[in-house]
Amino acid sequence: MQELIGQCDLCKRELYCMDGFFQGEMDSTGKLFCYSCYIEEKKESDEK
Repeated sequence: MQELIGQCDLCKRELYCMDGFFQGEMDSTGKLFCYSCYIEEKKESDEK
């Protein structure tokens, strides 16, 4: 089963929950990210 959850806040890719597992990441503010954008966002915030 596949359910649309939302879209990545950076690249606008659609993010789904597939068989009960969310195929992305959510930060502490509730923003949704695909895995690749989340890694980039995490790198930038760690550098600050």
